[in-house]
Amino acid sequence: MFDRLEDLLIRLEEILSELQEPDVASDQVRFRKLMKEQNDLTPIVEAYKEYKSCKQAVEDSLQMLEEESDEEMRELAKEELNESKARIEELEKELKILLLPKDPNDDKNVIVEIRAGAGGDEAALFAAEIYRMYLHYAESRRWKVELVECEEIGIGGMKNVTFMINGNGAYSVMKYESGVHRVQRVPETESGGRIHTSTITVAVMPEAEEVDIQIDEKDIRIDVMRASGNGGQCVNTTDSAVRLTHYPTGIVIYSQTEKSQLQNKEKAFALLRAKLYDMECQKQHDAEAEARKSQIGTGDRSEKIRTYNFPQGRVTDHRIGLTLYKLDKIMNGDIQEIIDACIAADQAAKLANMNE
Repeated sequence: MFDRLEDLLIRLEEILSELQEPDVASDQVRFRKLMKEQNDLTPIVEAYKEYKSCKQAVEDSLQMLEEESDEEMRELAKEELNESKARIEELEKELKILLLPKDPNDDKNVIVEIRAGAGGDEAALFAAEIYRMYLHYAESRRWKVELVECEEIGIGGMKNVTFMINGNGAYSVMKYESGVHRVQRVPETESGGRIHTSTITVAVMPEAEEVDIQIDEKDIRIDVMRASGNGGQCVNTTDSAVRLTHYPTGIVIYSQTEKSQLQNKEKAFALLRAKLYDMECQKQHDAEAEARKSQIGTGDRSEKIRTYNFPQGRVTDHRIGLTLYKLDKIMNGDIQEIIDACIAADQAAKLANMNE
């Protein structure tokens, strides 16, 4: 591990030196590549430099204990020795996590697709609530959200809704939301007061650039039409809605949220690229089944990942056995504690695999 850290330290120095070269700024591709590599390496190298500093502090403290006769100075040396040793243990754990292989999609924006499952209108109402939960969470992270498509029902629910989140590292966080979300509560329409169970599915896909996925024009049919629906933010009254049909996969994309046909077309293609790219990623996951088992929530979308129990005011994430009794806050977008726990569990599983 430490040989690799020394190599990374040297590499960061090389990058900083290259960035000083006058011709780098004129080559935007090279400049962006170097800046990204610098950003990736800096936290690792800083932690390693602190580790080396603490190791030196331990040696200095031990030498002082050997040479120093003054009791007060010896006590100071012992105190510094204990602090440095404790920090070294912390840094060793941090460095192992920082050196874990990084998901190449982690820095990407995401496209999120929420679909009502079992439960009829109640599932559609819950889909709309989960959509708002993610809007509030994105707002707390200062991420930008763009609606791509949605199908509303008259009582305020959504049969399905697709939206894009633009934000640094959005996929690294949101990927843990993929799966089946279950709600248990008494519906407003239920006169008997019985608890009803409904489900929705959430798919989180990394945004795919044109370089990631090439789409042949011969494989696409583009239809233009007037938007339709129950009104509200998802509908407009011009012939600007766009429907894409991808012949090889049978995927159909419908985008109508913008007034401009061009903007709807761009959104539809962005969603199609993301779906095709996601299919490729799923194939890789299937090919590496054992590796996927060590990951939290980035594999099977049919997996029931979370239950929202309204009568008891609790939310349980079944993958990691976490239960929180703050349902109101979570539904208002306060999901960071759940995501942090998923990330920690994912890292722990990967570290365990490395040590096997």
